[in-house]
Order: sequence, then structure tokens, then C-alpha cells
Amino acid sequence: MKKYGIITAMKEEMQEIEKIMREIEKQKIYELTFIKGKINQNDVVLVEAGVGKVNAARTTQILIDNFKVDIVINVGSAGSANDELEIGDIVIGEKIVQHDFDITAFGHPKGFISNVGQFLESDKKLINEFEKIALNQEDEFNIKIGTVASGDIFCTDIKMKNKIREKFNADAIEMEGAAIAQVCKLDKVPFIIIRSISDKPNGNNNVTFDKFLEKASKRCAQILKKVI
Repeated sequence: MKKYGIITAMKEEMQEIEKIMREIEKQKIYELTFIKGKINQNDVVLVEAGVGKVNAARTTQILIDNFKVDIVINVGSAGSANDELEIGDIVIGEKIVQHDFDITAFGHPKGFISNVGQFLESDKKLINEFEKIALNQEDEFNIKIGTVASGDIFCTDIKMKNKIREKFNADAIEMEGAAIAQVCKLDKVPFIIIRSISDKPNGNNNVTFDKFLEKASKRCAQILKKVI
């Protein structure tokens, strides 16, 4: 049996996953609450990292060091960078990039990180498993295998969204996935980044985000329950 580490950014996302867990125990490390239990027959460790890349990277390393997980899954909500995606649609992050990482002054492309590269890639086997399950969901939502762009800003600006889309061919914009991916790559732990679209950058998408966060969180939890 594999042990899965599951990381969310927000309480609402974590709570929906905790609902599908059983045999729950909680352990606190460095003010982070790790929820140990099972989804179906597999051991899982669930944690809310908080928002942003630093919180995400810190939490990922603590999770890997203390619980020896075999796989890291990052799930949660995101803004749409692809106009074809609607609220509730799922993006399976095949490629992950830090859209705000910039050492272009040294001749590297935007998003390039030394010893890592420009794009990080989710585990191909996990992508296939999640895609198969997600496509079998009997609902109106679309599934997209694509690119997730992370940065330390909640994107509401349409021009910024378009720039990220054009530069990286991004499908979803959020604030944690690429940091989690970077730690996992350096630690040689397989990972996958899953996002449910909760908002579309339009100058006022924080309102949409608040309204649809729970819906996006439930979608991610449903898929996790079928895959793990």
C-alpha cells in the first residue's frame, strides 16, 4: 500500500477531504496540524499549508520528513487562465511553473529555476490514473491535462492573466503548486497537482472565488476518493 500526502492551501479545501477520511488522528508539528487516516484502504496524511509558495514549500518538506509519504498530491482551487475552462472544471497539472520567478537578466527564460528548469512535471502514472477517474465522473464539468502556473499573487487582472497564458500556455493560475512540485522533485517524491476552477480573472473574481470555493473543494475530494 502507498502512503499519500495530501496538501491543501485553505481550510475549506482541507475540510472536504477530511470528510472522506476514516480512522482519523491528528498530530501537530511546527503549528501545522497533520491529519492521519485512511481513504478507502490507503494511508493518507492531510495538511492545510496556508496560502503562498513559502507556506507550501515549508509544509511539503515537513510532510516528507516526518511521515515518509510515497506520493504527494496537491489539490485545491484555482483561477482560469484558459477561457475555455469554466467554474468547476478540473485541471490536471502535467506541467507546473512559477510564473513570477524571474532571472531573465542572466539569459534564462521566465520561470526558469537553477537546478530545476522552467517547468516541473507531475508523475505520468498519476496523471493517467486521475484522468481516467475524472473522465468517468458523470457531470457537466470538463477535464483538462495542462499547465498550472503558480505565483505569490491572487490574480484578478485580465492583462496579467493573458500574459501568463501567453508566456506559459497556462490553464490555471494559483499560489502553491509549483513550490510543492519543486520540493518533491528535489526530494525525488512523485507528485501531482490537481486544480478545480473556482474563479476567472475579471477584476472582481474574489467574489466568484468566495462563492465557488466550496464547490471546487468538493470536486477535488470526490476525485481523490475514487483514485486513492
